[in-house]
Amino acid sequence: MERRAFHVSGFLMVLLGLLAIGGGLAVLAADGDPADGLVVGVLLGLSAVFILVITGLTIVNPGDARVIQLFGHYVGTIRTPGLHWTWPLTTKQRLTLRVRNFETERLKVSDADGNPVEIAAVIVWQVTDTAKAAFAVDNHVNFVQVQAESSVRHLATSYPYEAHDTGRASLRQGELVSGELIRELAERVELAGVEIVDARITHLAYASEIAQAMLARQQAAAIVSARFIIVEGAVSMVGTALDRLREQGLVELDEERKAQMVSNLLVVLCSDRATQPVINAGTLY
Repeated sequence: MERRAFHVSGFLMVLLGLLAIGGGLAVLAADGDPADGLVVGVLLGLSAVFILVITGLTIVNPGDARVIQLFGHYVGTIRTPGLHWTWPLTTKQRLTLRVRNFETERLKVSDADGNPVEIAAVIVWQVTDTAKAAFAVDNHVNFVQVQAESSVRHLATSYPYEAHDTGRASLRQGELVSGELIRELAERVELAGVEIVDARITHLAYASEIAQAMLARQQAAAIVSARFIIVEGAVSMVGTALDRLREQGLVELDEERKAQMVSNLLVVLCSDRATQPVINAGTLY
């Protein structure tokens, strides 16, 4: 787990190192004999101290973090931007804490009904635990990308492209699919100390080999749905017309005349093209 590394202001340590070097030079100038063994020893010691101080310096940019290791041991993480000094002789691995995103490739998979579909998604993610990101996986960026493709494939096989049955979830329900993708991907990348900020389907279509057939099916379903609504409306209008005629007493219709009137009205109202009226000069009988 991530923990805070020991660190102090780097400017302070640089200042102390410069003061130490300045003090050594002052001693050398006061002694006047650079060959003096004591002076040379003091200067060498101060130089060694300054070199150790320099090895402990690190710069943290805004949006970055430094993972500190001392001889292979994880010491901690520095997240505060600026110049810092930590334990000398340590390695300092840079990790970005910025929000990152990428789009998966267009994957061809079979949906829950066995139809081949093409699907792609954009993933927005961020490192939240630098220790896990640095040590739990080999490459946390590549790990997230691979797990994202795996999650998108699994999602596509779990739902049909479109729901032909009432109440059945489908890939075309954006909010539902995005929520499911975020939940599954978050579980997969938790090991790497990564948080999934958002995930959205950016491309969804039938594969080219069945696209025409599925388009014809969608058009047929739309026509059937539209005709169903037209018929419902026509029946309602015919019923209203018969009720108004009966209430106002404009004409008395027997059952056969009612059937003839209903038939004519339904033909006029439900026809998909203009009807041509035929005037009957005689009687129905």
